[in-house]
Amino acid sequence: MAPGLIGRKVGMTRIFTEDGMAQPVTLVKAGPCPVVAVKGVGTDGYNAVQVGYEDVKPSRLSKSVRGVFAKANVPVKRLLREFRLDDTGDLAVGQTLTVEQFSVDGYVDVTGRSVGKGFAGVMKRWGFAGGNASHGAHRVHRSGGSIGQNQSPGRVFKNKKMAGHMGDDTVTVQNLKIAAVDLENNLLVIKGSIPGSKGSVVLIRHAGKKT
Repeated sequence: MAPGLIGRKVGMTRIFTEDGMAQPVTLVKAGPCPVVAVKGVGTDGYNAVQVGYEDVKPSRLSKSVRGVFAKANVPVKRLLREFRLDDTGDLAVGQTLTVEQFSVDGYVDVTGRSVGKGFAGVMKRWGFAGGNASHGAHRVHRSGGSIGQNQSPGRVFKNKKMAGHMGDDTVTVQNLKIAAVDLENNLLVIKGSIPGSKGSVVLIRHAGKKT
């Protein structure tokens, strides 16, 4: 299987199907991504490929990261990510990966960093129903209710759904269908939404649960 690509979320728009129905889509600018390193079972214990994305001044990177690109004789890139593979096949250092590896009506898995929501209550964070709006309820309309027991075991169990920090997590959305591929502008048009805000970094892989 071909490795994935690094990209940036451009934003959302819509396209119209032949029967006039509106289809929400997300535009992703992905690649070109040069191959910086190819790892194998014999040398590294697993198969993977490291790719870079987005031009950057060498002074913006640490000396150790610049050394990775220098060893591969590849121009330095802002981002460096690794994709695990069952078999690296004929992939070679210096090879450039583009959106050409994806096809219309194909399926992809997209990984991104979800939008941070800050501190959120249980209704927004977990979808709790909340308390009564009337019938004597006093300032408990959006509270979470009971969180434990009285005497036995007399504690709050771990992983109890409570108010707290929401969002800003690594999220993967699986089996998203590709509506269009723009080779000239390195764009993927993906049906539906993907995690992250506009301009955020995303990883696009071939869907692992689709043949």
